[in-house]
Amino acid sequence: MTDMRPVPPPEEEPVASTPASAEEEAERLRSTAERLRGQVSELAVQLQARPRVALAEGILIERYQLADRQDAFDLLRQASQRANIKLHQLAAAVARTPGPGPGAEVWFPGRIHQPGRNLAPLAAGTLDPTNQGEVLGAALRRVLDLTGTDMGNVQLLEDGVLRMAKHAGLPQQFTDHFAFVEGATSCSRAATASRQVTVKDVASSAGFDDESRRVILMAGSRSCHSVPLVDDANTVHGVISSHHARPLIGFTQAQLRELHQTSRTIGGWIKWHQETVLLDALEDLHRLALGGE
Repeated sequence: MTDMRPVPPPEEEPVASTPASAEEEAERLRSTAERLRGQVSELAVQLQARPRVALAEGILIERYQLADRQDAFDLLRQASQRANIKLHQLAAAVARTPGPGPGAEVWFPGRIHQPGRNLAPLAAGTLDPTNQGEVLGAALRRVLDLTGTDMGNVQLLEDGVLRMAKHAGLPQQFTDHFAFVEGATSCSRAATASRQVTVKDVASSAGFDDESRRVILMAGSRSCHSVPLVDDANTVHGVISSHHARPLIGFTQAQLRELHQTSRTIGGWIKWHQETVLLDALEDLHRLALGGE
């Protein structure tokens, strides 16, 4: 009788994997290095922001006799969401603002609300002046339109540090690296000197450390222009920077005047936002802590 069972295929010698070429190995190492740089940048951002939040949590625990830090964090989060502002901005305001009087039902008795600022120079149509993201986005678009590029960012000055608040056309490595700026860059020079600063060629400029220069060039930026955001009292509140794919020659006087007007418009609005929206958020936080809705 013939055996009709299928015959198993012959066993084959295992094929040795082809060793990676030098180019492939170099690419793998570059990819790993970029991933690790990103992780380090993210950790640096968290470490920079966390002490401010922790300080505010401690103040709230003591002031309102909260059970623990989680209750304090939840209070900050709820109030910041209701006001549509960043949690760490509210935390910083809690830390630097004298608290309400003992047993006070309101934090700022007798406070008079100032009228909103004129945002027409941004040429962005009707804007909600209480919406920080909307206004900063419009300001960034205005600067990018005036300077003829699609890459740029807004940084707000908080406790002497420039914090990334808005950006366009820039990769995460860039926004993480410049999430908080204290060193010598074009944006910090513009904030310190309260004047516009142009870097015509990032590659040859002495105004950056090697790592910052590498991150900027990797983002596709070869030049940049920084505009300080200045209020009516000549106080600097931040910087808007445009980034350009090619070296810059400079800007016309007409462009510089328009950028100056944008600077004053947003500088004045930031001061108004701090004295109105941010204080409203503190008042709301106080009401929530006392058991209000």
